[in-house]
Amino acid sequence: MTGSIATIGYGLAAIGPGIGIGILVGKTQEGTARQPEVAGALRTNMFIGTAFVEALALIGFAAGFVFQG
Repeated sequence: MTGSIATIGYGLAAIGPGIGIGILVGKTQEGTARQPEVAGALRTNMFIGTAFVEALALIGFAAGFVFQG
């Protein structure tokens, strides 16, 4: 078996942000469907939240390189 455990670790680390973005976008769509007049505010908050969730994925990716033992 070749490769490193960091590859598996990053794969597992990508699951959390993937689920987080799915929930975030889904709830934003629900809110927009319920109250279309607040779509602009919801969209802004969604993009801010998406940036934070994506930061988790990037940290997981970087940690794979940092902790390569």
